[in-house]
Amino acid sequence: MATQETTQAPATSRRNEKVGQVVSTKMQKTIVVEVEMRKAHPKYKRIIRSTKKFYAHDEQSSARLGDVVRIRETRPTSKLKRWALEEIVRRSSLAQIVEAEAAVAAKAVEAK
Repeated sequence: MATQETTQAPATSRRNEKVGQVVSTKMQKTIVVEVEMRKAHPKYKRIIRSTKKFYAHDEQSSARLGDVVRIRETRPTSKLKRWALEEIVRRSSLAQIVEAEAAVAAKAVEAK
């Protein structure tokens, strides 16, 4: 008797995913991600850039301004939120500079 092994492909999410840049982190557990779409003009074949902003849920508030993130489509979380933060693709150097300045300012306040 030969045994058959059923191998399944890894479960891939059927949800839509997008990659974009974080442009706002001012809300609690919410980030605004700007996604750039590039498309050729139907007649003139020139590449046209268009951008769209998406509100995404960030449970740990780990994303920072300027980060490149991957967001995944989910069920509606609020009036505007239909996306969730999947992963941070690349950290921004801008956010690190802002955090360093904040740390220096905090030390200066403690010294007084």
